[in-house]
Amino acid sequence: MTNEKDFNGNLLSDEERLTKVGKFLRKTSIDELPQLFNVLKGDMSIVGPRPLLIEYLEKYDNEQKLRHTVKPGITGYAQVKGRNNITWQQKLAYDTYYSKNINLNLDFKILFLTAKTIFDSESVSKKGFATSDKFLGNE
Repeated sequence: MTNEKDFNGNLLSDEERLTKVGKFLRKTSIDELPQLFNVLKGDMSIVGPRPLLIEYLEKYDNEQKLRHTVKPGITGYAQVKGRNNITWQQKLAYDTYYSKNINLNLDFKILFLTAKTIFDSESVSKKGFATSDKFLGNE
């Protein structure tokens, strides 16, 4: 493994910084399993918008803030609709849709699509980024 940051202090892309084992864990989403402890504690749900960096809070518009009206989840609608290969506006729109339309059928649909997404193992990381690009707000 090499240094994890470039000269500007930014994380290197997943391709550059992860070991073969790390890439396998990311690709299969096994690295998400420790979050089950947060579900057992009641801090998270299995299904819900993925928690994002706290620095993004001030960048959400009023509609996007709705994603915080439900518990964060290990898997969510944005993850099964493109994971890290969709735009931030699309991700947040899926999170908002889920927050407004939460129901058991939608949860089961997301769980089914999550299993399919894991086996497809696509869109885990956005090419050239450390998992995903940064959210810069609604520009």
